[in-house]
Amino acid sequence: MFDNLSYKLDRAFKTLKGTGKITEINVATTVKEIRRALIDADVNYKVAKEVTDKIKEEALGRDVLIAVSPGQLLVKITQEELTQLMGGSKEEISIKGDPAVILISGLQGSGKTTFSGKLGAYLKKQGRQVLLVGCDVYRPAAVEQLKTLGSQIGIEVYAEPGNQNALQIAQNAIEFAKKSGKKTVIIDTAGRLAVDEAMMNEISSLKETLNPSETLFVVDSMTGQDAVNTAKTFDERLDFDGVVLTKLDGDSRGGAAISIRHVVNKPIKFISTGEKMENLDLFYPDRMAQRILGMGDVVSLVEKAQQSFDEDEAKRLNAKIRKNQFDFDDFLSQLEQIKKMGNIKDLLGMIPGMGKAIKGLDIDDESFIPIEAIIRSMTPQERGNPSLIDGSRRKRIAKGSGRSVQEVNNLMKQFSDMRKMMKQMNKMGGAQKALGAMSGNMRRR
Repeated sequence: MFDNLSYKLDRAFKTLKGTGKITEINVATTVKEIRRALIDADVNYKVAKEVTDKIKEEALGRDVLIAVSPGQLLVKITQEELTQLMGGSKEEISIKGDPAVILISGLQGSGKTTFSGKLGAYLKKQGRQVLLVGCDVYRPAAVEQLKTLGSQIGIEVYAEPGNQNALQIAQNAIEFAKKSGKKTVIIDTAGRLAVDEAMMNEISSLKETLNPSETLFVVDSMTGQDAVNTAKTFDERLDFDGVVLTKLDGDSRGGAAISIRHVVNKPIKFISTGEKMENLDLFYPDRMAQRILGMGDVVSLVEKAQQSFDEDEAKRLNAKIRKNQFDFDDFLSQLEQIKKMGNIKDLLGMIPGMGKAIKGLDIDDESFIPIEAIIRSMTPQERGNPSLIDGSRRKRIAKGSGRSVQEVNNLMKQFSDMRKMMKQMNKMGGAQKALGAMSGNMRRR
């Protein structure tokens, strides 16, 4: 979503490249480009002007250190101002009460039901007993969708088919949660329009009567500045506690994510990408600012890896790597681990400097399909002992996977190169020693 904004900001900072010092003239030129980039990204004009005025004021008020170029200093100041604009620091949701009640609100089609499932999975990982409640009495498919999501993540869904009273369903669900020991109740409400008075009265009544510990407003990031205006209208009626940005993997301009916190004065608490239940993250303003400016987000990348990390599997693989026995079955299991971490392009974008490299590239989980098809067309013996795969076997594998012989040959070569690299790492004393050596080289540079 932020690819285009990142590119334009990078271009703006290049106007200071090679400049020996910061002056009012060169800063004004760069700040003008930054403002234009933000407005092009659908950031509210007043917000864009306010933040760029702060950037200019900060830049002119700071001395440039010998080790820092004017361009680097302006990037740092812009990062600080974007971080503050988006909230400064992360804010967790409040889970109080027995049971704690979380009310989900938002427009039609904003992704409330999918988010409800993701939030349930997120809280379940934290060890909480969760109950999902289907209170969308106007769209029958919403309850069915919630039940499907609940079965995927192993969370019970409470619904009352035929009952058209959302408040009554919610109250009954809370009583059910108390009796069944569920400590958290997530209420998925119907999507509504801010101009629909009856629907707005219903959500207001739900909040007033249930007194939830947290009321979240779900926003479709792809609706741009309209999302900000709608959030403001909803907040005037609901006084919600936080915002959830969905569909952040879309290709819209992303301005809503940057300006919604400033306009509504409510924190962004979660960001959601894709349809997978694990694709939900707490919102860190500083990390988002870094990613927008092409600095990557290594901390989030490590956290995602840790969530998908299987310690026993890692020990088993390390033992096989030491013996140079890493095979295609192991490779396949590693692909599955990577896919669990989330969208591949999103993950690559978290690596500093990779944002520019992958701009415009079509990279997603489907990129793995040809590789998986080739590996699954091998016999168990071939996967366990790749050296068995000669020319005739490669032809058979290509035919069985629907890929070309050249693609099979390319995969075999890449796999062979990877095994050689692992062998070299073992000679250096294992992966940790190799990584230590690499980090040492980077520090010396």
